[in-house]
Amino acid sequence: METRLAKQRSPAPEIWAIGGGKGGTGKSFLISSIGNYLALRGKKIVLIDADFGGANLHTFLGVAKPRVSLTDFLEKKVPLNDLVVESGIENMGLLIGAINSLGPDDMKYTQKLKLFRHIRQLDADYILLDLGAGAHFNTLDTFLLADKKIIVVLPEITAIENSYYFLKNAFYRQLLKTLGAHGFKELIQDAWRNREAYNITSLSQLIDYLRSVSGTLEDMVNRELAGFGAHIILNRVTTGQEVVIGRSVKSICKKYFSVDAKYVGYVEHDPIIPRCINKRQPFMQACPGTRCAREIEKVAENLLHGKDMYTRV
Repeated sequence: METRLAKQRSPAPEIWAIGGGKGGTGKSFLISSIGNYLALRGKKIVLIDADFGGANLHTFLGVAKPRVSLTDFLEKKVPLNDLVVESGIENMGLLIGAINSLGPDDMKYTQKLKLFRHIRQLDADYILLDLGAGAHFNTLDTFLLADKKIIVVLPEITAIENSYYFLKNAFYRQLLKTLGAHGFKELIQDAWRNREAYNITSLSQLIDYLRSVSGTLEDMVNRELAGFGAHIILNRVTTGQEVVIGRSVKSICKKYFSVDAKYVGYVEHDPIIPRCINKRQPFMQACPGTRCAREIEKVAENLLHGKDMYTRV
């Protein structure tokens, strides 16, 4: 029988979201393992499966699919805190995002605003969001909700391209939302729609153009860039040479859309991981002290402290 977690308010939870555009990169495995590590350190965690059309995060925790979900919040007005159930791991709750009547891009704008407001009010130290695949508006907006935006990349050209595409769309949407609120939406859309006429070939050049329009707009764009950030995790590394791919992705972020990203670490390929998943065993519980578990711990610590993998202590 599911047991609801106790309702004690925690101040200002920090939100982490993990995305990447492409499915199958290991997002659910990594976010559940990072959450597990933080919970073991005594942090109060709420894991949210934000794949609104195909929630499966519970599988990585070895628990049955909860009978309650965001459907109950949106359609039955059940308080969000009441829908957080035990995950089987002390200090970590689980909320699944299955919305029975909606596709991944069908949530109404007012529903989304209400959901985001209540997510920020959840009783937790850290709220970890596992995003679905693709770059739907709702997926991007959920990613933009986060205080720390995490991208999972595989050492494959298609995965790198998908990550670039996802980040480009996320930052463009952020510009539209924030600058659009100050009357600049049509200016941005016109420049991007007619980018050949403006000699714009990349998001970075769009940003340079917007900066050139006025000092006010330049200041706004700079604030958005400073606050956006991105945290890169390289997953399923098989060789030492592949480790530097994370640094290359970081450079791409800077070159093509002027975003300062942090390469927070990598996790090597290990056949024991899919075996744990297939057996519905939480990896950090089943395989503590393994090489991959230690790598996940380093990633989590870098995220906690805002460090890059190459930061010198």
